[in-house]
Amino acid sequence: MIVTMSICVNATAQITTIKDEKQFNIDSVVRDFDRRPSFGLYKDNYFTLGTSLDKKPSEYNSNVKFQISISQRITRSTLPFHSYLFLFYTQRCIWNIFEESLPFHDLNFNPGIGITKLIIRKDKLIGKATLQFEHESNGRDGNASRSWNKLSHCGSLYITPSIMIHEKIWIPIIDGKNNKDILDYCGIFQVGAQYVSPNKRWVFDMTFAKRKGWNLNFNTTIDVGFRIFKKHNQFLMLHFYDGYGENLLDYNKYHCRLSLGLLIRPTLFSDF
Repeated sequence: MIVTMSICVNATAQITTIKDEKQFNIDSVVRDFDRRPSFGLYKDNYFTLGTSLDKKPSEYNSNVKFQISISQRITRSTLPFHSYLFLFYTQRCIWNIFEESLPFHDLNFNPGIGITKLIIRKDKLIGKATLQFEHESNGRDGNASRSWNKLSHCGSLYITPSIMIHEKIWIPIIDGKNNKDILDYCGIFQVGAQYVSPNKRWVFDMTFAKRKGWNLNFNTTIDVGFRIFKKHNQFLMLHFYDGYGENLLDYNKYHCRLSLGLLIRPTLFSDF
């Protein structure tokens, strides 16, 4: 089972200047956010097809990787400090479509609950802060069972309308008996940056998860997205992963993979 408590600061270029660069007081910004749909995307949603770069491609190392991530805001800004209560759920899958019977290699389930506060500076919404309780496991039993929990602090902040930096550090609560050494592979904190082009057609994400130890060993994720149509939130996506922990079942196995597919991003905030 996985559990995470986190404090996040997050923002996107679209929301640093709400309503065409006009200035609003804090109450106006909060009211604008309250009017937005309470149900939406949480993390990036994607569907990609890829293969290994460190081995000869075959039906055993070429597969589909996809992620579905949603959130539901339970309250408006009625809690102290204009904060919100929300639920979230993320599911990531490795699907071996080239093998006989097209088996799912691993499914990772990641539900949670959190309290979010908007970060507003000079009457502009530049991010959010979140206190979050999270669980992650692959829902299997026996030797294939993997699960852990985290108590974490994370933060993301737009330093310009196009550039966002983010970090996350966690205290793990590991209850899976088959993954007691998961910190050696999945890490103890992560840092990253996101760039959105001024015309909103391109997006670049980089995330580096530091594995346990004093060596400079990171799990690296790099995503490049190109918006297909100017008025739609759908991107062609190039996805690169290098390191350990790509999925829970193989958390202690090294993967270097390149994938291509479709990306659908949250309209306002990207969570990591």
